[in-house]
Amino acid sequence: MRIGYLVPEFPSQTHTWIWREYRALTELGVHADLVSTRRPQIVCHAWSETAQSLTHYLCPFDRKDAIEALRGLWEAPLSGLRRCLGVVRDATDIGAVERVKLALLIVVAARLARLAKQRDWEQIHVMSAGQAAHLGAFASYLSGIDYSLTLLASMEGYGPNQHLKWRDASFAVVMSEKLLAEVKATLGDAIPKHIAIGPMGVDLDEAKRTTPYVPWNPGQPCRIYGCGRLHPVKGHDILIRAVAELRRKGIDVRLEIAGAEIFDDGYREQLLALVEREGLVGSVELLGAIAEDRHRRKLEAAHVFALASLDEGISVAAMEAMAIETPTIVTDVGGMRELVTHEEDALIVPPNDPEALPGASLRALENPEFGFDLTRRPGRKTPTPS
Repeated sequence: MRIGYLVPEFPSQTHTWIWREYRALTELGVHADLVSTRRPQIVCHAWSETAQSLTHYLCPFDRKDAIEALRGLWEAPLSGLRRCLGVVRDATDIGAVERVKLALLIVVAARLARLAKQRDWEQIHVMSAGQAAHLGAFASYLSGIDYSLTLLASMEGYGPNQHLKWRDASFAVVMSEKLLAEVKATLGDAIPKHIAIGPMGVDLDEAKRTTPYVPWNPGQPCRIYGCGRLHPVKGHDILIRAVAELRRKGIDVRLEIAGAEIFDDGYREQLLALVEREGLVGSVELLGAIAEDRHRRKLEAAHVFALASLDEGISVAAMEAMAIETPTIVTDVGGMRELVTHEEDALIVPPNDPEALPGASLRALENPEFGFDLTRRPGRKTPTPS
């Protein structure tokens, strides 16, 4: 089977699990052609160069791409063009400029449709419910090839017109039970006939500890590690405030946060200002985007991994931390309770609560047997590749 596998701005800092899924598809005998909207701004993984060499990029357009797009439009059935224009007409909650951009997306979709026919795809699968979902739907209308979607997190973060993006998909995959409930409540009749839960996963042959976990000893620096793109939804500011509280209690905490800012919206500068206000210069470091192997070393070296997110699908970073047997603290958001059993696999705290995070951290740090037990519970979940 040959499919098109469309991932926006691939391979970015957060796409390690997508690369794993691509390799898993290959092992299953599925020939997945990688396609992306454009090259990412940040490339940090050892496998990124290989991934880019395998990926067809739809933008920016050159002369050859424009010719292929025009051919795609010429070959498309009139009914397909009408369906694309109908989506542009019926789109809600967007202004005039966004509507024009949506119409222009039909041209890019024509390039994708042309590629789909040239490569003999049987399916166009889109790893997003954002604008890329419109792109997949338009390409499907123009080519006659079915499209499908994967939902990674709450639909709220993927923009308007969800019913138009989903209604003609042949199937969909969602990350968690909670997301499935959200999809059913939101889409109504627009929900695809076939929809399944398919969590992200980690490769347990790669994500494993190479040295035994050593609990923190009072009087020594305490290493806390966090990971996630620099965006307010990841709650890094809350984690920094939690570290400030722990230091006020006399614990020499050193926090490292891996992840880069994607949209240049000033959040990194806000975090740095918070670090300075809280007197944490030298105690908190923003690492930026880091390679997968360095990320694993940071997880293994940490006394605690902390996830402070305000929303998640199911956190891959938390899966990796648990697989590497580092005591893990997560917030009670998204589908995290489908991954974690409180006090067995990890500690669960309320989101947006700077007091809860220090309390949970102290519990894991000051009770070495409990912290160590979190890494070795017989019932500990071991997520596998998706």
